Amino acid sequence: MNQRIAIENIQVSPLLYQFVEQEVLPLTSLLSEKFWSDFAEIITDLTPVNQALLAKRESLQVQIDDWHKANSYQVEDLSSYKSFLSSIGYIEPLVSDFEIETAQVDDELAHMAGPQLVVPIMNARFALNAVNARWGSLYDALYGSDIIDENDGAEKAGNYNPVRGNKVIAFAKQFLDDNLPLANGSHADVISYQIIGNDLKATLTDGESTLLKDVDALVGFNGDKNQPTEILCSHHKLNIQLCFDDNPIGRSDRASMSDIKLESALTTIMDCEDSVAAVDAEDKVIAYKNWLGLITGRLTESINKGESSFVRRMAQDKSFKTVSGNSVSVKGRSLMFVRNVGHLMTNNIILDEQGNNVPEGIVDAVITSLIASLDISGKYQGINSRQGSIYIVKPKMHGSEEVAFANTLFARTEQALNLRPNTIKMGIMDEERRTTVNLKNCIHAAKSRVVFINTGFLDRTGDEIHTSMHAGPMARKGDIKLTKWIGAYENNNVDVGLSCGLSGKAQIGKGMWPIPDQMLNMYKTKVAHVKSGANTAWVPSPTAATLHAMHYHQHNVFSLQQAIFEREDALLDDILNIPLATDTNWSEQEISDELDNNAQGILGYVVRWIDQGIGCSKVPDITNVGLMEDRATLRISSQHIANWLMHGICTKDQVMNSMKKMARIVDQQNVHDLTYVAMCDDIDNSIAFSAACDLVFKGDSQPSGYTEPLLHHYRLVKKNS
Repeated sequence: MNQRIAIENIQVSPLLYQFVEQEVLPLTSLLSEKFWSDFAEIITDLTPVNQALLAKRESLQVQIDDWHKANSYQVEDLSSYKSFLSSIGYIEPLVSDFEIETAQVDDELAHMAGPQLVVPIMNARFALNAVNARWGSLYDALYGSDIIDENDGAEKAGNYNPVRGNKVIAFAKQFLDDNLPLANGSHADVISYQIIGNDLKATLTDGESTLLKDVDALVGFNGDKNQPTEILCSHHKLNIQLCFDDNPIGRSDRASMSDIKLESALTTIMDCEDSVAAVDAEDKVIAYKNWLGLITGRLTESINKGESSFVRRMAQDKSFKTVSGNSVSVKGRSLMFVRNVGHLMTNNIILDEQGNNVPEGIVDAVITSLIASLDISGKYQGINSRQGSIYIVKPKMHGSEEVAFANTLFARTEQALNLRPNTIKMGIMDEERRTTVNLKNCIHAAKSRVVFINTGFLDRTGDEIHTSMHAGPMARKGDIKLTKWIGAYENNNVDVGLSCGLSGKAQIGKGMWPIPDQMLNMYKTKVAHVKSGANTAWVPSPTAATLHAMHYHQHNVFSLQQAIFEREDALLDDILNIPLATDTNWSEQEISDELDNNAQGILGYVVRWIDQGIGCSKVPDITNVGLMEDRATLRISSQHIANWLMHGICTKDQVMNSMKKMARIVDQQNVHDLTYVAMCDDIDNSIAFSAACDLVFKGDSQPSGYTEPLLHHYRLVKKNS
């Protein structure tokens, strides 16, 4: 079935047409002819606007490049630089003070604080794991991580180790003492829990009875009041579930407590963008089908583990009895965003009347919203949002004009789908320099639908390098993290978000912890994201979500936000402090090490993207530490080498030698992957190796330094080879 479907002035892939006609529209009240007609009109009207915005990006970049070629950037005096950026419209006139007007926002975004997962929507198993990560076993998360050391016989290898188990239980009981304390005594000394009247009574080893210090923390229970099987409590609006069971762990516990389950990943971003390799209609329809399965609750995946197999499904809500005899239901699944692609990319899923690919972001907006509209009314109502909202993260927008365009796109989509205005809520990724310096204006452009802003080091640094490519050689990549603009950028995101009234209405988010095997390190350091005033932050796995959830019990984010609101705002001059090297007198070895580190990271990710279509996975770095990588990794690494090439820090031959040396390393790191295609077996004809080289050697000419155009090109070459 290769014949495209002609609808007005667009040509629709039969794969998309068939999916929408047979699997989506029959579940709605929309008429097929009107839906496609409205869709075609949106594409026709908004494609030229999209193209004009991209042209403005390039025009601004040329002017910035020319300024750096003609002027010496002086961090000590930024007046002329700022005046120039304002004169060309890069820095916008600041809007008056305002507060966002977003309404009908779910509690997970407005009134709760907790971890957020980001997963590739094309991987059904990962998507199900993420949506089910709303709840996680604290015992399991601690037992399997390095938070619990392996000293004194507490190894985690092999079958259940009671020595390690006792360490886990001791840690978890201390967590209860810290965040769900008893009026007297410790949870470690409780021999039984009972529901007496309106209270949770704990009996201690010495026979004394005590209540919770905060008696209102009790939410509900299951089982008999004198011997509950489950007790649900709340702290900082996050639920804590105490479980009691006659299993080996329960039998070994004084109070028969078999587990402590924490509300963990409150929200999940189902990603159609950086963590997937979706380059054509076939790939996009896989993404859309999985989104449909998530919205209807019907997505399943067959899992094989050893000799056993089972079917993974979406978790159900949890029900408990209240002390008054009523019932209370709590969400069993993570609240889902869907991340659309940005304004840049096009896809052959729909062609215009000239046969050109149409903007992929327009298609994403309409199709993902069409599917999500099933959650607004009808049979599948409330599976995701209890407030009747659709949540879309919109990445890679540059300045308020581009946010305004996304706002218009969402408004047109609502009209086409017969949705009330501002049903579609927008998440704004603050990961482009032009957005950072105009963040208040960006939020204002979507003030009736913005529900999320966040920061991210990798993409933001990639754009920092590309924007200032001609300013001079950048610091070594590790040293960039130590430069002034990073802290100012992170603080500005919170400062502006709070000043625009996001607290209590929307999420202020922070970036990813990239090392899934280093949970102790995460536990010690990622609490900084909570202390920064962010009410969510990205984690790489359900286990990490449960462990990071403890941080939101340790600190009340909304109280912290009130204090942070009073501090001095981050300075624009600090944000504009380009991370240039202060001294480029590096040794040959230092230059070689930097190139090797960047090259290995690029190749390790690209080879899986191009050859296997894997957009996100745990990729070993040059020291064999597994890092969760997506396209943002490529952007910073490729831009960094391109900058050093431009300014003569290294030569093309040096870079190519490093690429070939690291290709051998990456091949060796993947030797146990039976599906892996070694680059060095025929490096001159390796499509993946060619893609990686182009990312570097053509890096300075890529639009905003993005990697997607080259990756998509070479992935299509691979798919068609």
